[in-house]
Amino acid sequence: MENFTSCNPTTIHFGKGVLSNLGPTLNLFGNRVLLVSGQSSIKRSGLHGRILKYLNDSGLTVFEYDGICSNPLIEDVEAAAVVGRKNQVDMVLAVGGGSVVDSAKVIALTIPVSHPAWDFFAGKVTPNQGLPIIAVLTLAATGSEMNPYAVVSNREVKLKAAVSSPLSYPKHSFLDPELTLTVPQDYTAYGIADLIAHCMEAWFGAGDCPMSDKLILGIIKEAMEAGPPLLTDLQNYDLRARIMYAATLALNGITMQGKVSGDWGVHASGHILSLLYDVPHGASLTIVYPAWMRLFKDQAGDRIAKLGSGMSGKMLDADQAIDWIEDFFLSLDCPVKLRDLNVPNPSVDDIVEAMKIGKVNGMNMELAPEYYPKLVELYY
Repeated sequence: MENFTSCNPTTIHFGKGVLSNLGPTLNLFGNRVLLVSGQSSIKRSGLHGRILKYLNDSGLTVFEYDGICSNPLIEDVEAAAVVGRKNQVDMVLAVGGGSVVDSAKVIALTIPVSHPAWDFFAGKVTPNQGLPIIAVLTLAATGSEMNPYAVVSNREVKLKAAVSSPLSYPKHSFLDPELTLTVPQDYTAYGIADLIAHCMEAWFGAGDCPMSDKLILGIIKEAMEAGPPLLTDLQNYDLRARIMYAATLALNGITMQGKVSGDWGVHASGHILSLLYDVPHGASLTIVYPAWMRLFKDQAGDRIAKLGSGMSGKMLDADQAIDWIEDFFLSLDCPVKLRDLNVPNPSVDDIVEAMKIGKVNGMNMELAPEYYPKLVELYY
């Protein structure tokens, strides 16, 4: 078991009605707010109007940038930062799913500086200042509400990349499961798959910590218990709450304590599919994970077998475990092959080239470039 230091500074407000404290919470950080949101869902649901009322009632001045897409783009980050800088905002409020929260994190880092936001991703600049970030979550999936990570695509340089900074932890995150009741079945399933994939990345990371393994399996089992019935009862608050809490725990740091790292090679590979074909993030992970396990079966067979056995409650070997996990993803109606999504004219060569540009690799299992074509062929 590895030494570790743990600090998570995000305050979570969880449950029905927690938004009533949104305005007073934002008052702690100033009175000028940049509200960042997605393309239209919060307006259709009426949440946008509710948020504005909470803020106006608290005497806050609101500026807005909407239109963040599900695979967020660096140009939106830059445009939103211009709005925030011009209006001298004191904080950034993200209302949406993980893509909106990720974008808000980078926007908050970019507003105080004069260089392009992509410089953070390119490693040219280390963030040393940032505005406070507050999140109102509307989709349970990424865990971005309680971690410092942000992932954004840059189509010009053909990269989907991540940045992380202690400055990027949200100060407060509001998690009301009622706000997820309108999420459709497919994106609900992708969120369940995403949180399970986060646990799997920790499972296949370097280092040995039995307690973290128990936490990983516990979170996965919670998703397995609550997820399938939720997909047939999308208005079930209790099931929504269970999945929302599980998604937060899956990537708030606790599953990797006592370990060297997670692996993250599957996420890096999945980002390529989102970059090239706009594949939803959770769907990209269910496509890549079975293929990745088949590719690394000889090296990670014992871990694969133990994971599958823990998830299924049966003694499985590595091959049986991979098949079982793949079947579970299918039971969520998630794709396990790229062709399941009917992507028009996907190209193995294009995918491999983008993987080379992105230097796709894992932090524990080395995904050397010579293995890229084999991985793609396994999930193609």
